[in-house]
Amino acid sequence: MKRFWCLFLTLPLGAACAQAIDNAFVRATRATTTCASGTTPGCADRIIVALAATEIQVAGTQRRLKRGELAVFGPADNYSVNGGDFIEVVIKPDHPASNAPGEMIAAEKNNTLFDAHDFFVFEEKLAPGDTRARHSHSQRVVIQLNRTTLRQWPDNKPELIMEIMPDAIGFSAPVIHVVENIGAMPLRGVIIEFKPGRAGRDR
Repeated sequence: MKRFWCLFLTLPLGAACAQAIDNAFVRATRATTTCASGTTPGCADRIIVALAATEIQVAGTQRRLKRGELAVFGPADNYSVNGGDFIEVVIKPDHPASNAPGEMIAAEKNNTLFDAHDFFVFEEKLAPGDTRARHSHSQRVVIQLNRTTLRQWPDNKPELIMEIMPDAIGFSAPVIHVVENIGAMPLRGVIIEFKPGRAGRDR
């Protein structure tokens, strides 16, 4: 059965995608900031992902982001976001260590954008008709930018057909799988993946 892939749960066709996450690892919100000041309790590392043209003011300078571009801020940074559509992802400083998949197998054809102690950020890419060989992920935030369709072969589970919906905020469990893009658009997303065994700054 074909399903929409939103919050990395299988939902019935037509189900609404959530626009926020608040769990042990992250707080993610759309079109609003909850941690623009680094002095706010619980605000350490933060990532702004632009869904449309977005302006960010940082230390008296202005930075413009295009759709799919991001800015990463550390605990001492303050910022303001003006206009546009964006997602703010707050990495909770006391988050637990991420659960690991059964094997750690690097994913090919992606582009690492930022690397921290306990997480890394990458651009997920897969052209129409292309296949990503068997690889693994730990727990992660997923922000997809294009609508497309994926065929997946997860280890020890049935084949899945997933309709990828743009702009939804997702949080995924660990997985090992093979992925083929069978849609008309390239797969393109921003992924914030937690490193197995590494807890947050306050642990």
